[in-house]
Amino acid sequence: MGTEIERKFLLRDDSWRSRVSSRTLYRQAYLHFMEREHGVFRVRIAGGKGYLTLKGALHGCSRDEYEYEIPVTDANELIDNFCAGPSVEKYRNIVMNGSDRWEIDEFLGENSGLVLAELELESESAFFERPSWLGMEVTGDMKYSNSHLAGNPYRTWKTSG
Repeated sequence: MGTEIERKFLLRDDSWRSRVSSRTLYRQAYLHFMEREHGVFRVRIAGGKGYLTLKGALHGCSRDEYEYEIPVTDANELIDNFCAGPSVEKYRNIVMNGSDRWEIDEFLGENSGLVLAELELESESAFFERPSWLGMEVTGDMKYSNSHLAGNPYRTWKTSG
């Protein structure tokens, strides 16, 4: 079993942009065979590859995670024919800060305007250096989860409260 330990943050400014080492377009959607509080089943296309991922319930900043590569044609068909709700599209930017590999997601479409930074850690108590561009932590705030954004896009937050 895999475990994902991840911290998630809003960004203070755009100064991270000059340090991007790679940028990949992601398209993902969710199969809602279980309640979100128990986990999600995701289909993702990134960098010309397809993936199926099962993520368990979040406990602090950790959760069980299983991910498997699948043919990209299968991933497209699953997203188009089996996933509930719209897909989430974003650019994932990789930014190194010391030895820390930050993933900065710039959301597109109905989630345009939202930018989040994520850092995967070896343990929940692992030390990491906070870059100057890092803003408020939103780890555990499910409204910032991609599965929530699929059904409750960022652009609607201003109108729905």
